[in-house]
Amino acid sequence: MTPCGERFLSLGINVIDGGSSYSGTENRYHWSRTDPSLGAWAGRARTRATEWGFNTAGGWSLDAKLLDLPFTPNLELGRNARFHWFDPYAPETEARMYKLAGGLIGPYRGDPRRIGYYTDNEVGWWRGALFTFYIQEPARSVTKQRMIEALVAHYREDFVRFTRDFVLPRGVFSFADLLVSEGEPVRLRPGGRGIDFVRYWAKQISGLYYRMTSAALRAADPEALILGDRLPIYYDPEAVAAMAEHVDVISTNYNVDAPDGWLARYFFDGLSRLSQRKPVLISEWFFAAHENRSGNRNTGHLMTVGTQAERAAGAGAATRRFARLPDVVGIHWFQFHDHPTGGRADGEDYNFGLVDIADRSYEGLIAALTRSNREAFALHAKPGPGPSRARSALPKAQISIDDGVLTDWPKPRALLPALIPQPGEVAFGEAYAAWSDEGLSLALIGMDYYDLDLLAFGDEYPRSESFRLDLGVDAGDGPKRFRVHVIPPREGIAGGSQRMRAEICRVEDAGCVPAAGAKVRYFGSDQPRITVEATIPWQMLGAEGPPQEGISFDLAVVAWYRSRWMSLTGRPPVQAMAEPGRWRTYTLDGR
Repeated sequence: MTPCGERFLSLGINVIDGGSSYSGTENRYHWSRTDPSLGAWAGRARTRATEWGFNTAGGWSLDAKLLDLPFTPNLELGRNARFHWFDPYAPETEARMYKLAGGLIGPYRGDPRRIGYYTDNEVGWWRGALFTFYIQEPARSVTKQRMIEALVAHYREDFVRFTRDFVLPRGVFSFADLLVSEGEPVRLRPGGRGIDFVRYWAKQISGLYYRMTSAALRAADPEALILGDRLPIYYDPEAVAAMAEHVDVISTNYNVDAPDGWLARYFFDGLSRLSQRKPVLISEWFFAAHENRSGNRNTGHLMTVGTQAERAAGAGAATRRFARLPDVVGIHWFQFHDHPTGGRADGEDYNFGLVDIADRSYEGLIAALTRSNREAFALHAKPGPGPSRARSALPKAQISIDDGVLTDWPKPRALLPALIPQPGEVAFGEAYAAWSDEGLSLALIGMDYYDLDLLAFGDEYPRSESFRLDLGVDAGDGPKRFRVHVIPPREGIAGGSQRMRAEICRVEDAGCVPAAGAKVRYFGSDQPRITVEATIPWQMLGAEGPPQEGISFDLAVVAWYRSRWMSLTGRPPVQAMAEPGRWRTYTLDGR
């Protein structure tokens, strides 16, 4: 609600800054190319933004006095207070945080246009990195001391039990040795359950952060909302659970799941369950196109399409889908202008702008967003249900495994019932199924984080620790079982490419043998967002073609390091694959 008590959906633009964030290149956006002063540029930018249906200055925008819009500043409180990658449990950390919070919000306190504050940007809470960093700190680190105390309690003072889960540096034979060991990694042992402690530790560190930052901000400005730390395009469930009691809004950046603007609902359903329905702010989302006027290369894994027409269509559709999500209270576009030709100083080089570097609007995109922004308030006031998951028939579709996108999927009709997570967890993906004359196709959109340095292994990544899908299918010739592994490259351990690959095999008594004739492709971002699709010919299922009577199947997904699972029928993966009599039955539409 606004200070006047009116319903408000925050439709924002990030980086309304006149180009002041860039330097060192002529091929960049800058206000001086078009306006006599920064103030004149800001007034014109505000007029344009409101004409386009936006009502908020998002992160990294100019001072509110220049833009005169509701705003959401990013304080970088945790980084400025040296919480991350220092010694967060040291007593001076909290004192530093309180002192900084008062100074950082000084320009904003009392301004009725301030919606609230982001504490940081994309902290991430990468659980593996949190473990490997603090376990290598010196013994004088208060945080390292707390970590060893937690390990002793977790393993009930039994060091032998601890060694069954972790591979230790040379010369470490006790918890006391581990405390004084410095600069040496401790890695997960394949087959162990060390990931349980790694997850526990992530919850402790993130919980401390949210408690400290929220208390400091409440003391400095009790009237403003606490908007969290702008989660990246992934979230750690332990961190979200720890966050929920301390923030007013969960802010998350988001990379839409297909060029047509599709959103995978599992992501938002999980946030809702973990936080007991806290409001959600989409603090950053975007579309780029290879066809652009700024010379951006659009290299990387963030949403990029071929043409400006595709960009406009996808962005307009995504806005409407965001607005229909019942918990969403804000949708902020990244960003006002394109990156410089050749990219930012950090290498990011995308055509994300509403305008190019010469300040010319991308007219098709602007028209599409203006229409969808104007529809958003009505859609948000009465959010509709998500795609139906009660279907008992699979759609027919000609799926290409080679195109690297899910645009050819009839996603609303192919979406399977929500995967049921193991007790105490939330789903970390959603599945789709369709059929053609050639075979059965499946896809998974999910997320999970693989840390490059967390697992101990040799030349071959252990398949038991991979992200995997187990599929059981009966097409009339008895149950057949398949497995898809998502495998990281070996060179990733040395800090090289993180590009994953997928492989599919047929599960038999002798093991998992290559499924010749089946096709599989991984094409998610390097990580942690995972997208994989596969097609299995009917002949591999013992059928000459699409069976008249339909099929029955179950699908189970296991996360990295066997940390958690989910399945179509809610049973553990081994049990789900072993009981074909309980697999779900589907007819084939049009057959």
